[in-house]
Amino acid sequence: MAADFYQDPPRLTNQYDDDPLLRSYLARCLPKAALHEIEPGLRRLGERAATDLLALDAAAEADPPRHVPYDPWGRRIDLIETSEAWRALDRIAAEEGLVATGYERRHGAHSRIHQFARLYLYAPSSSTYSCPLAMTDGAARLLELYPDDVTRPVFERLTARDPARFWTSGQWMTERTGGSDVSATSTTAIPAGDTYKLYGTKWFTSATTSQIAITLAYVDERLTSTRDLSVFLVQLRDANGALRGIQVNRLKDKLGTRALPTAELTLDGTPAHLIGGIGHGVRKISALFNVTRVYNAVAAVAGMRRAIALARDYATRRTAFTKRLIDQPLHAETLAAMEIEWRAGATRRCSNQRARKTR
Repeated sequence: MAADFYQDPPRLTNQYDDDPLLRSYLARCLPKAALHEIEPGLRRLGERAATDLLALDAAAEADPPRHVPYDPWGRRIDLIETSEAWRALDRIAAEEGLVATGYERRHGAHSRIHQFARLYLYAPSSSTYSCPLAMTDGAARLLELYPDDVTRPVFERLTARDPARFWTSGQWMTERTGGSDVSATSTTAIPAGDTYKLYGTKWFTSATTSQIAITLAYVDERLTSTRDLSVFLVQLRDANGALRGIQVNRLKDKLGTRALPTAELTLDGTPAHLIGGIGHGVRKISALFNVTRVYNAVAAVAGMRRAIALARDYATRRTAFTKRLIDQPLHAETLAAMEIEWRAGATRRCSNQRARKTR
């Protein structure tokens, strides 16, 4: 008998319909007309989160990126090969308007609520593709605040819905000398005509397959105050797809987020475009950070929700000591405690948002 027993695994249903907290939040925070308009799309994305997106998530995690430093003839190429599943998650992110929704502003101030509801459904089934999306959205906001002839077409690509036009952005901050302590940045920017060339090492760069990156550097290497840092836009590759003054030293061997390409880079004369003038780089780039922090909060609450969805469903399938787990008092109490923590986290986000809107 024991040899014939197999566990019945937990299953996900439509992640919009199965989430009363999300639906009640949207009903409270959105005008009825806006909710009526966007709800079919959210329900469709909720179904995808439990079906094709979920399959892509598993496939991307099973096939992590690979660094190819040289071609067969010994030429340095520094290719980072990613899985088809990872690339599909990128295409779907564009089609579903994960970034674009916030900038089309179809529903005015409520457009961000719609956008982050979509992120909430997408993120747990995205193999952490929400990470490059966070940096892309942050970069788009930065470029929207500091537009010029170079950044405008880049902004349009970062906010595109067409996968063939959609670009993502990296965020190159961390160096050997300091992580969040950006005053320890050692990257320098040397003027070169209308542009700059960057020199330095970036110790940890996520989404290294993105088309652009935002980074900080000192225009004068003698300056050491965060006030003296400047913000730069880097377009990683030339028209032939070759990296522009960038060497990939290695991909990071991580415990988690393995499908996400994260690399250590050396910048050796990398062409870069100055954003918003020289200096006050930390203040300027905070516009990017503000967006990525909201992504982190939303993705964290979404991850909590996914864990509860799986645990709750499994508790209705697994039997131990002649009862389903859901009928065992201690197990039910554990699930209840998890749900309270998740609801508190999600409700706090809503409360903070309402407080900001009243200021």
